[in-house]
Amino acid sequence: MKVQIMGAGALGSLFGYFIQKAGYDVVYVARGEQLNGLKNQGLKISGFVNDHVKVNASSKPVNADITFVTVKSYDTENAARLLAEVDCGIVCSLQNGVGNEEILMKYVDTVIGGITTYAANLVKPGHVEFAGKGITYVGELSGEMTENVEKVVEVLTKSGIEAKAVKDISRRIWEKAVINAAINPITALCRVKNGKIAEYEELWSVAKSIADEGERVMRAMGFDVDNMAEVVRDVAIKTANNRSSMLQDMEKGKRTEIDFINGAIVKKGIELGVETPVNRIMLNLVKGAEKCRC
Repeated sequence: MKVQIMGAGALGSLFGYFIQKAGYDVVYVARGEQLNGLKNQGLKISGFVNDHVKVNASSKPVNADITFVTVKSYDTENAARLLAEVDCGIVCSLQNGVGNEEILMKYVDTVIGGITTYAANLVKPGHVEFAGKGITYVGELSGEMTENVEKVVEVLTKSGIEAKAVKDISRRIWEKAVINAAINPITALCRVKNGKIAEYEELWSVAKSIADEGERVMRAMGFDVDNMAEVVRDVAIKTANNRSSMLQDMEKGKRTEIDFINGAIVKKGIELGVETPVNRIMLNLVKGAEKCRC
């Protein structure tokens, strides 16, 4: 079985490593310095695992049985166009934000949703830090339990990645988006680790307002959710030493995924008539910071 990692950055490379070590044929699709690093030095993993392996890295997607999409959300459209040119098999998104699966579905036939709480940081091209163990949920957006979902979960499980097939992946994707919306922009703008959000009342009051708005939007969508603010606090405490992906992007002068996180909450709020003023402020602040790089 051939497994493809579409967007072999930090998380994608970590998952590719585990799947490759389990004996599967893995192709790492990357670009720029990361592609050169993987081709020339191979993949180094540090942190919870310390290893170095040679990998099959490519600048373009290939035919595969399963494709895990781990590109940044703003690159999903371009990645989908490229995947449409090959037989990419079952496509499973493991991305941040909302709407990635719908974009992929415009270009490829078999798409399932996924989220993960595994943490990985790109130390330098070709070197990934395994920063935190977690769990990965996979499911059809329709809520059906299908062979495709079971096949993907089987590959992940055999690779030593804790994974579960679920019928409510849409709710879980939105729940993760609300958590990210309450943590990521604050850590990015204030240049702090996740734990500071629960530590300082000034930051927590903003995070709580973001989470409360996200919860109201989710309820308007028909999801059964309760006290998202406490979920956010729990995540912030458990990941206290983590540097959010948005913080890392801002520090490197890169574009963030704010449009697919807080922006998605604002957009859905407009659609459903739910006010989301704090999410809109965070959206504007991060987009402004991206432009001025102050």
